[in-house]
Amino acid sequence: MRAACLQLEVKLCQREDNLRRSLSLASSALRQGAEILIFPELFLTGFCYQDGAWDRPSFPSLSPLRQLSQEAGCLIIGSLMSKGQNLGFCLEPSGLQVRPKIHPFGPEREHFRGGEFVAPAATRWGKVGLSICYDLRFPEVARSLCLQGADFLVTIAQFPVERRAHWRALCIARAIENQIPHLACNWSQGGGSLIIDSWGEVVAEAGQDEASIFGKVDLQERDRIRGQLPCFSDRRPEVY
Repeated sequence: MRAACLQLEVKLCQREDNLRRSLSLASSALRQGAEILIFPELFLTGFCYQDGAWDRPSFPSLSPLRQLSQEAGCLIIGSLMSKGQNLGFCLEPSGLQVRPKIHPFGPEREHFRGGEFVAPAATRWGKVGLSICYDLRFPEVARSLCLQGADFLVTIAQFPVERRAHWRALCIARAIENQIPHLACNWSQGGGSLIIDSWGEVVAEAGQDEASIFGKVDLQERDRIRGQLPCFSDRRPEVY
């Protein structure tokens, strides 16, 4: 499976401009063979707390992306603001699944409540283990997703540039410790989006511009690595 992290410049409270550039990046990635398109956290609005930024449960802001998914037969991953939560979503031609951000960060807590469950989203492309930004600092989230059968991890974020070294180290660590592909899409203001394979090798890495990076999600390689180094079967949760 060919995936693309679309490292968008997220302009605060400028939905139409963000959407226009999102669709442009998506169309270009599809022409280059991508089946899975990943956008940063809150890519349409940023952390815009104005009334018009909050989406309703039918999520009308995703209508253009629904159409794109149906026309291209692709999976689109991102997050949006709805009902007091930062909701990650997996959008495919057959429908939409949402997963909440578990750990709101700092002032986000004034506007978002944390999610109450962690679960992969089953899609045509496999089970997606989706986490959002600050969730990356809590390895329990990724491990729970993997223990529930996630086929690959996706992290979407607005990590700031001053913590980019942490972002890179944590993204690689989540891939290594779970022996799983990790697609990590940051906004361009922070940069450094990553595609990491199951061995923890960086397949593709962005700079700090609006850009797209591409990589293969190889589940056979994941299974081979887990067979060679059986960390999962060697776990001793009764001791932990």
